[in-house]
Amino acid sequence: MRADHQRTAEGILFTDQYQLTMAQLYFRVGLHERQAQFDHFFRSYPDYGLHQAGYCISAGLEWLLDWMREARFREEDLAYLRAQRTREGRQRFGDDFLAYLRTHGSFEAISLRAIPEGRVVHPGVPLSIVRGPLAMAQILETALLNQLNYQTLIATKAARIREASRAALVLEFGLRRGQERGANAGTRAALIGGADFTSNVGLSSTLGLPPRGTHAHALVQVFLALGHTELDAFRAYAELYPDDCLLLVDTVDTLESGVPNAIRVFEELRARGHRPVGIRLDSGDLAYLAIQSSLMLDQAGFPDATIVLSNDLDELVIWQIQTQIAAEAPRYGADADTVIRRLVYGVGTRLVTSHGEGALGGVYKLVAIQEGPEWRPAIKIADSPAKLTNPGLKQAWRLYDTRGNATADLVALEHERPAEAERITLRHPSDHARQRTLERSALTGIEPLLVEVLREGHLVYELPDLEQMRAQRQADVDRLDAGVRRIVNPHIYHVSLSAELWAMKQELLARIQAES
Repeated sequence: MRADHQRTAEGILFTDQYQLTMAQLYFRVGLHERQAQFDHFFRSYPDYGLHQAGYCISAGLEWLLDWMREARFREEDLAYLRAQRTREGRQRFGDDFLAYLRTHGSFEAISLRAIPEGRVVHPGVPLSIVRGPLAMAQILETALLNQLNYQTLIATKAARIREASRAALVLEFGLRRGQERGANAGTRAALIGGADFTSNVGLSSTLGLPPRGTHAHALVQVFLALGHTELDAFRAYAELYPDDCLLLVDTVDTLESGVPNAIRVFEELRARGHRPVGIRLDSGDLAYLAIQSSLMLDQAGFPDATIVLSNDLDELVIWQIQTQIAAEAPRYGADADTVIRRLVYGVGTRLVTSHGEGALGGVYKLVAIQEGPEWRPAIKIADSPAKLTNPGLKQAWRLYDTRGNATADLVALEHERPAEAERITLRHPSDHARQRTLERSALTGIEPLLVEVLREGHLVYELPDLEQMRAQRQADVDRLDAGVRRIVNPHIYHVSLSAELWAMKQELLARIQAES
């Protein structure tokens, strides 16, 4: 793509057509500068078919803010919009509206609150809240959903892989299989969510990490095609990288050729004072091969050598591999825990594409619009109770029980202060019959989740670095019940509405239904 075309495609026009047509309608009826508030949230956790998520990890905010800072309507963008025609041949976007976009077509008047990146998040809780002039807040929708939904989806998958790995080293290898340059966003989200390192050199550079990788089968194939041997290929690699020698051993025959040749090279390295890293297994029965390779490495005197597993890994596959090793290792005279502790997981396709659930169902809904000094709540009514939105200006709170674990997220009206109440009533978002009351004394903490990030276009929040986001993620995951963290059939985490928000929602529903 030409550079000028790329600037157009990825700039302010990185939106859907209907956002622009709606913005022009608001302009025509004089609502374009009316203050409005939109909530961004998702309705359900990723469901991968055979297994489901019990929580998500927020990601993507910093990249969204970077985009918002630069995005504005340029003359080239306005010329393209001016050239659009209706079916009758009329100019679709009027010159007066385009003149408005020329002077006001940026996000400099937008305020934003959000749940910070790296935090555990749940359905129905606003991940971000946008407030500002209606026209530009509407135009923001597509880019916000695109950037926050995808990175949250991948960070969630990475966190589950991290959980399944039992804190083993996780390497992200997805660049070649990702959705074009969107794989960069996937890599970043994976590193927030649980991957330790990535093979993606460019992203590693921007985040201050050393890239990690081994070599491909092509290296051995080149030597074989030119009349040399697998051992020759391994020796050449070890000669160039004696202190970073990690060999892919399954090009010819893993146990009969690859591992024995790797051990021979490792012995030569050791004799020269170097410490080899280990081997990589990329095909076959990875659990069985890991057991046998571990035994061979131990017998050769390399108990600390790493075994990297790759080839379409995800959280369920890693769980199955560990389960198989636990069952099979004793019959071969191996200690299962020893084998599992030396494993490193290289995850690629299934992480960067979120295999099994290709999109997070995040939505962006109008919840309030200003009329004079008052804010009027807005609600979306649907046939499905689960799709009813929660109206009004809101804050989200996390409640911690006597164990210090997160027991519920509470969505309340902005002025409410649940931390100061003696008791808190929690209402189910859609089921009239379900509610519970918690005594404040039974809680060890109540924490607000949304923080102010932008105030009328100005950044008022110190963005965390990668290590801070990772630490926050791990702290949040550690405070989830074990049932919520399960890889398969997780327990349901409770998201509730305050009694006041619930009552306002019911009054608004009743009024709208009566009027219609």
